[in-house]
Amino acid sequence: MKNAANADRQIDEALDETFPASDAPAWGGSDRQREQRAARARKSSRDRAYEKADGLKGKTFAILATHGFEQSELMEPRRALLDAGATVEVVSIDKQAIRGWRGKDWGDSIEVDLDLKAADPSRYDGLVLPGGTLNADAMRLQPRAIKFVQAFLDTEKPVAAICHAPWLLVEANRVDGRTLTSWSSLKTDIRNAGGEWVDETVVTDRQLVTSRKPDDIPAFNEAMIGLFAQDKRRTSARTAIGPTDVP
Repeated sequence: MKNAANADRQIDEALDETFPASDAPAWGGSDRQREQRAARARKSSRDRAYEKADGLKGKTFAILATHGFEQSELMEPRRALLDAGATVEVVSIDKQAIRGWRGKDWGDSIEVDLDLKAADPSRYDGLVLPGGTLNADAMRLQPRAIKFVQAFLDTEKPVAAICHAPWLLVEANRVDGRTLTSWSSLKTDIRNAGGEWVDETVVTDRQLVTSRKPDDIPAFNEAMIGLFAQDKRRTSARTAIGPTDVP
């Protein structure tokens, strides 16, 4: 376990200045190993989701994304929420299906439920922001998307953002005074916006949950569902799980 953790940290350092189109390819291992990790992540997320299922029944959550979303970072949280009994709607720039990015090429497409013009933040109980450089970079240039994100944070509704997705939080001017994590290349943007960036698997600060990369999805999903299942909106100080704290 220590060797694996050390290897992950070495990869983190080597890729600290990279800017990939996908959040996933850099994170080492063979295709088979990545598939095995993904399978474990799905099982872990499902098991934990079922434990908290009662807390998400009757709740509706939005996933905001466009073309180039990191496929695992949308599909896995979406599956975990559905398994926990929630209703999930994909919101995008328009009503056309959007295509994910997987590995080094385009991945699967997913249907869009609502475009931003028709999506009302008040009807959702929380928001998920998947990563993917192409997705996050395109979405942060959309004023309507930024207002959508702001509406959740300003009303203290829970938001879960992973990898490059915190770019939207920076653009929304809602990072100041918060502690969060992300893909490492965003740390300067976050710090310049007044946030505290930390290299941790998952960070919960009030109603905001953030993680760094696809390998963090099991911890991200667990923290997301735990926060989303709460009846009262979170005001407590942040909690964090370090890089080696998740099995």
